[in-house]
Amino acid sequence: MHLLIPHASAVSEASAHTLRDLSLPNLSRLLSVLRAGPAHIADEYTLSPPHEHALAQAHGWQGGDGRWPWAALQAQVDGIDPGTAPCGLLTPVHWHIGREHITLADPSALVLSAEESRALFDTVSSLFDDGQGALTWAAPLRWYLVHEHLADVPCASIDRVIGRNVDLWLRNDPQAPGEQLAHTRWVRRLQNEVQMLLHQHPINLAREARGDLPVNSFWLSGCGRAQPATALMTVDDRLRAPLLAEDWAGWAEAWRALDAEVLAPLASCLARGEAVSLTLCGERGWQRHDAASRSLWRQLLDRFKAVEPHAVLTAL
Repeated sequence: MHLLIPHASAVSEASAHTLRDLSLPNLSRLLSVLRAGPAHIADEYTLSPPHEHALAQAHGWQGGDGRWPWAALQAQVDGIDPGTAPCGLLTPVHWHIGREHITLADPSALVLSAEESRALFDTVSSLFDDGQGALTWAAPLRWYLVHEHLADVPCASIDRVIGRNVDLWLRNDPQAPGEQLAHTRWVRRLQNEVQMLLHQHPINLAREARGDLPVNSFWLSGCGRAQPATALMTVDDRLRAPLLAEDWAGWAEAWRALDAEVLAPLASCLARGEAVSLTLCGERGWQRHDAASRSLWRQLLDRFKAVEPHAVLTAL
């Protein structure tokens, strides 16, 4: 069994403080026995968060930071087959305009109904239908764009942007090849046109009247051509929502539940001699831990060996 845990830590002091005070006995038990692989550390400003890097490597995908085809994979789950054409995920979002910068609200906070989403989709879909591609509706927060221009457009995962200044993630690389730069600018132009169409839209006026956030833009992510997803692992993402909301009490509670409900059985599998792997992913990096053969002497020593989870997690 291979378990991958995204959002296991963050770079904030609040996260580090929470981890220091958190008792995770089953994670400690696993880390005391499993063999740690190399830590893959970058920073919190990569386009793809560490868990996407780890998953892409496990799948054996070609690509790179911000260039892995998550949209094509999710589209297939939603019953949409992009074939060999590049695909991107368009998420309808709310951009909050502040005094100094624009931040992206968590799309789940929109509580966007299917009826509202369909009406907004119908308003903007013609912008994307240019003879080279088209936009398809799959769910209130999942619209898919299949278009040749998306073959080489690097995009930040929405997990990177929620609650942050969007300008950090809309950067253009002046050193990029001319065609890639042109396609990136094409996406920016579409964002501007969508914003103009949605401004004063009846759906948004009704939402604002009842105190809900309006949908005033979209976020594009996961662009590329479909590749086989071959990794056999379980992803438990229960830490995502509280971490992105900076709800540290909720995050700690989610960690305790994860330790008791998932890591305890995993530790039992390990004790029975079963093959076990654990990949922990923070905000800057990720690290895989695997079971290894141990001598009786090593097994005895491991009983008295204690690894503090916060030391491992805060390094990620």
